[in-house]
Amino acid sequence: MADPQAGDPGLFGPDSVTWQVHSDPMMWIAGVRALYLQALHPRAVRGVTQNSDFRNDAWGRLFRTATFVGTTTYGTTEAAEKAGARVRKIHSMLGATDPDTGERYGVDEPELLLWVHCAEIDSYLHVGRRSGIPLTDAQADRYIAEHRVSARLVGLDPDAVPASQAQLDAYFEKVRPELAVAEEARAVDDFLLRPPAHPLLIPAREVLWRRVAHLAYAALPPYAHELYGRPAPEPSTVTRRLRATGTLLRCIPARLRWQLPPKHILRAMARLGPGSRPAPYKL
Repeated sequence: MADPQAGDPGLFGPDSVTWQVHSDPMMWIAGVRALYLQALHPRAVRGVTQNSDFRNDAWGRLFRTATFVGTTTYGTTEAAEKAGARVRKIHSMLGATDPDTGERYGVDEPELLLWVHCAEIDSYLHVGRRSGIPLTDAQADRYIAEHRVSARLVGLDPDAVPASQAQLDAYFEKVRPELAVAEEARAVDDFLLRPPAHPLLIPAREVLWRRVAHLAYAALPPYAHELYGRPAPEPSTVTRRLRATGTLLRCIPARLRWQLPPKHILRAMARLGPGSRPAPYKL
């Protein structure tokens, strides 16, 4: 019997900008930038730190986020919808408390979900373009608009989500007065600079991971550097470093990179055929 999902392109499909962009190895650095940015919203970051053992399970959280993005990008429609339903169910059961006012609120408040979504999409797009992915402004707008789909999966009204660079920029301008470096943001910053590691891996952490964290931090907007109180190199220097890192990582054969579990891209290509292979030139 034929597999009914064999030709299912999923929620985005091989013709989407998302399909090509999310296959790039710089998305890992973009993900770390997103964490730095997301932590600047006190109410949002509280929802993370008060509901999880962040320092001891931060790696698990990172990989769960990566798996969610991989599933929603390259998985079947059914797999993506199920992943979204799981996230919505978990969020519906969680809350956080404002230590100053004692207010109790749900982590699935639309304004918090919107902040997390926008910080993530902005980071993927910003790091991707700045590191050398050849996206036109029209393609960048299309990428942002495509992610109204992922916004719906986490419980947002797609019509209330930015669908272009101009709308995304306006959103960040509007929300900036709410941003601050609370105690929880300092904890995220400390973790990203010094994540827990086996004693034998500490030298590698200092040499390799610290470079990733510093580069992700440097790619943040200037107002984020001001809030964290830690300077960053000149923008032109950061761009050169992002391009150099992107060039280096893209030298690793794609099929080798895509072997990392759970092999979302390889499974999508097996389902849809070799013509679905993500590649920047398809943009």
